[in-house]
Amino acid sequence: MAALNLSMIEIITQKIEAGTPIDRAEALWLLTQADLLALGRLADGIRARKHPHGRVTFVIDRNVNYTNVCTSKCKFCAFFRDADAPDAYLLGAVAIHAKVAELVAQGGTQLLMQGGLHPDLKIEWFETLFREIKQRFPQVQVHSLSPAEVVHIAELSGLTMTETLRRLQAAGLDSVPGGGAEVLVDSVRQEISPRKIGVAQWTAVMEAAHGLGMRTTATMMFGSKEKPADIVEHLFVIRELQAKTGGFTAFIPWTYQPGNTELGGATASGVEYLKVVALARIVLDNVANIQASWVTQGAMMAQVALFFGANDLGGTMLEENVVAAAGCSFRLSIAEIIALARGAGFTPAKRNTLYEILESY
Repeated sequence: MAALNLSMIEIITQKIEAGTPIDRAEALWLLTQADLLALGRLADGIRARKHPHGRVTFVIDRNVNYTNVCTSKCKFCAFFRDADAPDAYLLGAVAIHAKVAELVAQGGTQLLMQGGLHPDLKIEWFETLFREIKQRFPQVQVHSLSPAEVVHIAELSGLTMTETLRRLQAAGLDSVPGGGAEVLVDSVRQEISPRKIGVAQWTAVMEAAHGLGMRTTATMMFGSKEKPADIVEHLFVIRELQAKTGGFTAFIPWTYQPGNTELGGATASGVEYLKVVALARIVLDNVANIQASWVTQGAMMAQVALFFGANDLGGTMLEENVVAAAGCSFRLSIAEIIALARGAGFTPAKRNTLYEILESY
C-alpha cells in the first residue's frame, strides 16, 4: 500500500535505481510534467554510474558533404539543391582527398561523409572513393552514409540493401552514422520528409549494419512537427533495436534549425533540448553514450547538457555545411572543446569512432 502514496518521480526513481527500464507512459510523464532539475538529476546519476571515471569525450573529425544534389527534398533541409541549380555541386576525388589530408594533418581519425541522394551516383562511385581513402589514409575511420543514402545507392545499383552494405564495407566503410532518423514515427516523417525512407527501412539498415559487425550511431532531430509522444516513441524504437543487436555506440539528439527551409517555423527551446537529452539518458539504458550537440546549441548549452546526462561532445567538425545552410554556424576548436569539458569539472579525452580513448587531457 505504501507504493500508492509515492509520487510519479519517486516511482520512476526507484525503478531507475533498481535497474528496471521505464515504460513509455513514464517517459512521457518525465518529458511533459517532470521538473527540469529533477529530470536532470536522474539523468546525471545514470551518467555518473555509466561513466564513473568523470571523462567527457570528443573525436577529431570532418564532415565532408560530397554533394548537395538531392532527390529527397526534405522540407526541413536548407542544404539540398536540384541537379540543375547554379550552386549544385559534386566533389571529385581530388577535392575529397585534400579534405581528408587536412583532417589527418590535425590528428583526425573520423571521416563523416554524407551528402544528398544524388540521382547518378551508383555503388561503384563510392567503392572507388572508399578504397582510395583507405589506401591513402589507413588511420581514418570511414564513418559515412546515412541509412537513406544506403537505400538510395542500393536502389540505383539494382542491389539489395544488405549486399550494398556488404560491398561498401569491403571497400572501406567502417561504420554508419544515424543521420536521416529525424523522428522515427512515420506520420511525422510523412509531414516533414515525405520522399525519404520510413521507419522500417531506417531500422532495417541499422540492423543489417550491426549484423555485418559495423557499429552505428543513432540520432534524433526534434523541434519541427512532432509531439512529445513521438519523441518518446523514437527513443523506444532505438532502445528496442539496441536490445536486439547491441550495435549502437551513441545517441545524438539535436534541434531542428528552421532558417532557409521550406518548413520554417521555430525550433525547440534550451529547456526542451535539455529535457530530451536527459530523457534519452534515462530511456536508453542500453546505449553507452549520449552526445551533446554544440553544433546546434552552442558551447554553453552543450556544457550544461553534461549535467543532464550527456558524456560526449561529439566531433570537432573541422567542416560542417548542412546545419550551417540553415543559418546555424557555431564553431569550436579542439582547445575550446577541451576547455569546455574541463570547465565543467570533467576530464577531457580524445576518442575514436568506437569510443576507445586515445588521449586524456
